[in-house]
Amino acid sequence: MPNEDQKSFGSWISTLMLLVITCVSGGLVYLNAASDPSKIEPRAITPRGALTDEENSTISIFENAKKSVVFISTKQRVRDYWTRNIFSAPSGTGSGLVWDSQGHVITNFHVIKGSSEATIRLEDGRDYKASLVGVSPSHDLAVLKIIVTNQSPPPIPIGESNDLKVGQKVYAIGNPFGLDWTLTTGIVSALDRSISTDSGQNIEHLIQTDAAINPGNSGGPLLDSSGRLIGVNTAIYSPSGASAGIGFAVPIDTINRVVPQLIKYKKYTPPSIGIHLDADLNRRITETMGVKGAAILRVLPGSSAAKAGLEAARLRSDGVIVPGDIITKIQGISVGSISKYYGLMDDFKVGEEIVITIHRHGENLNIVVRVQGG
Repeated sequence: MPNEDQKSFGSWISTLMLLVITCVSGGLVYLNAASDPSKIEPRAITPRGALTDEENSTISIFENAKKSVVFISTKQRVRDYWTRNIFSAPSGTGSGLVWDSQGHVITNFHVIKGSSEATIRLEDGRDYKASLVGVSPSHDLAVLKIIVTNQSPPPIPIGESNDLKVGQKVYAIGNPFGLDWTLTTGIVSALDRSISTDSGQNIEHLIQTDAAINPGNSGGPLLDSSGRLIGVNTAIYSPSGASAGIGFAVPIDTINRVVPQLIKYKKYTPPSIGIHLDADLNRRITETMGVKGAAILRVLPGSSAAKAGLEAARLRSDGVIVPGDIITKIQGISVGSISKYYGLMDDFKVGEEIVITIHRHGENLNIVVRVQGG
């Protein structure tokens, strides 16, 4: 009888022989196939069926809109540490869209912030130096202008955002990571979102979408299923800096209100009631009073607020601040901070009458105030 070592050795030999046979067999098959190259041909193509209606619609939206989307590259002036010479260095890239037939281009403020020059590339490859028309940092919007002598790109069709529904299809076009004219699709994930900018300002009423938005998409259009502009892609929420399925866009209703002012007056003047606010004073007063809202620092003489009898904070002779009115609601919507106050006021037109709720000497009062220019 063989012992255990002999059995193990025999098993090892059997396994080795099986491997050798397998390798030889495989090699023979390979050599046999390679021995007659004339028999090697491309595989037959499986015919594709007709594109679906949804695919055709998506293709049409992209083809119609891409001529109105531009690639923006910016430069900033820097000084060489050793030579002290000043030169232009690339500072970033982004996207934009053609607003009108006069050559105005819309993008995000943060795309051109800190830049000394910007170049706009059209879909057909032509490059143009852009001039700055106006900016609104509180909406993260900027207007540039280019002069195109012939074959001007078409303005993008404009939609509306006040009737958007969560779940409806959206399309984003931009230049993520410098990869030009890229299309992504998704849905409206949420509405009326608010995010803070690097400067601490709040941007209100944003559209949230899961369409992939990455660095470089900023300033590009967000379109509806009719190919109409419903927003300008402005930011993403992502711990890694890349798309995580949460992107934000400034709604077209805001853009359509702000951009004409930027073109006409070079700046945006928000609606007002004629009061001044101060962040530091607001924090001190609201914390002391235990009331959330916007504490009025000053009421301008002759303003709507003055005519409505609003009271500002005052300083006593001994240096103690006596709180005045604290605005806690506008049209029934809570005002939790100064930035929220400005965001809500931005919804109204000059001449409109609004109801504001104020906290005065321990009481809550509703007062009607007419909106005026800033």
